[in-house]
Amino acid sequence: MMVMLPCLVLALLCLLRAEAEIPVQPDFNTEKFAGTWHVVAAASNCSVFLKMKDGMKSSIAAISFTPEGNLAMNLVWPMPDKCQKFELLFQRIGQAGHYVGMSAQEKREMRVMETDYSHYAIVHQLQHNEQGTSAALQLLMREQDLSAELLQKFKELLPSVGLTQDMLTIMLKSGECGAGAGGHAQ
Repeated sequence: MMVMLPCLVLALLCLLRAEAEIPVQPDFNTEKFAGTWHVVAAASNCSVFLKMKDGMKSSIAAISFTPEGNLAMNLVWPMPDKCQKFELLFQRIGQAGHYVGMSAQEKREMRVMETDYSHYAIVHQLQHNEQGTSAALQLLMREQDLSAELLQKFKELLPSVGLTQDMLTIMLKSGECGAGAGGHAQ
């Protein structure tokens, strides 16, 4: 037991150091970031994601901000038999672009690493739950069309957040769930 304790402490310190090194978009502008985004590519070390990644379709995220600067996200995800809708609220922590969401089952930390506001955004998430901690990197686009240059840029960021190419999926284009979070989700 005494041997395991230093290992656990070291692992926790490495995780905290890694989290602290994830950058946030400088001078993040909530008004420019709000609106509809398509999740067109993602990478994660989450076991559930890794099992499902090859058949995933592009989802739609409608993002808005509260007067307090918190981020509200309505996500519509195409499933085999229906459109699944999720409503998430993230509280701003620290600078704009860095948020945390909590529920009874998990804590989710999100950072907008980079965006040009009109075409793409790269978002990093850490999810802490009873199974452990998993990381994800998502490429959001205003349209579903993905350029080779942007995909390459996304791939180059994977090692910097502890993810690998085999954890990556390019989402299949989808028009099944309407034009946004207000589509015909069930």
